[in-house]
Amino acid sequence: MGKIPSNCEYCMFYEYDEDYECYVCSKDLDEDEMAHFLAGHHFECPYFQYGNEYTIVKKQM
Repeated sequence: MGKIPSNCEYCMFYEYDEDYECYVCSKDLDEDEMAHFLAGHHFECPYFQYGNEYTIVKKQM
């Protein structure tokens, strides 16, 4: 079975922040992880958990 790509839009930790009025990751990436992510390299997030609309809504309740 293949590994699911770590696309933030499909992650359970990608949440809308009303203060910033945008989507943010609710997990804290360390300095190296954030630098690698921002550099645009292929990034495999260690915290990625696939979530669909139903599992994300359940988590928010």
